Amino acid sequence: MIIFKEAAALAGYIENQKKQQKTIGFVPTMGALHQGHLALIHQARQHTDITVCSIFVNPTQFNDPRDFQKYPNTITSDVEQLTNAGTHVLFLPSVQEMYPTGTQQLEQYDLGYLETVLEGKFRPGHFQGVCQVMSRLLTMVKPHQLFMGQKDYQQCMVVSRLLQLMPLDTRLIISPTVREKDGLAMSSRNMRLNTDERAKAPAIYRALSALKQQLQPGPLAPLQQQSIALLEQEGFKVDYVSIATADTLTLVTEWDGKQPLVALVAAFMNEVRLIDNMIIHED
Repeated sequence: MIIFKEAAALAGYIENQKKQQKTIGFVPTMGALHQGHLALIHQARQHTDITVCSIFVNPTQFNDPRDFQKYPNTITSDVEQLTNAGTHVLFLPSVQEMYPTGTQQLEQYDLGYLETVLEGKFRPGHFQGVCQVMSRLLTMVKPHQLFMGQKDYQQCMVVSRLLQLMPLDTRLIISPTVREKDGLAMSSRNMRLNTDERAKAPAIYRALSALKQQLQPGPLAPLQQQSIALLEQEGFKVDYVSIATADTLTLVTEWDGKQPLVALVAAFMNEVRLIDNMIIHED
């Protein structure tokens, strides 16, 4: 595995690979890697010739500075895992490399409705930060295919919107959420849970599963309230349990029995905020 810390050197390498008709797959991460990330690496290796992974904890997408400071740093383990997974390139830029003129007064993106609901509502500025870093990474890597996980459902939709705004011929591939045996969605934030918190965390998966099982046409508020109650019984402080259209993320309060739906959850287990989602009705 080749490690690049400067965008210019990375760009030279990728340009040379493209001249050899090699296709580029890209997996952007913030490190603290787990099997969910490695599943994306595996998929990129299957579908493209050169797999590029980036590790960069982006300061502009944290609306809570404490969250940024507490984000896990496991770079030695990350490098070992990426090497073992057969990753070809690791891009490991500094904040200075990504934001040479600083992180103030950065460009803003027209994300429309996506920025007003769910994570957009509860984490103001978060998705602008996602777009700021992703636009830079995509410009530096110029991948043919971009691989992301469904766990960050709304983020995937935001990045899809960003790709529409950018002059890049990059295809977004969204992979299913990878879960622990007890259903908890794999996340770097899980590292911050203590033993007791970790034991309670799968309640999110149980709430989503129950919601899916009990879904039927008509008002959806009773289902959402049941899910909230289940989570609160386990000690969660719930930001939201929402049901939305799977294609546009428009929040819905009543279901016609046909529209594809996704249920989304965000909740705090003490200081750790966890998110998850589940497709609860498909075409």
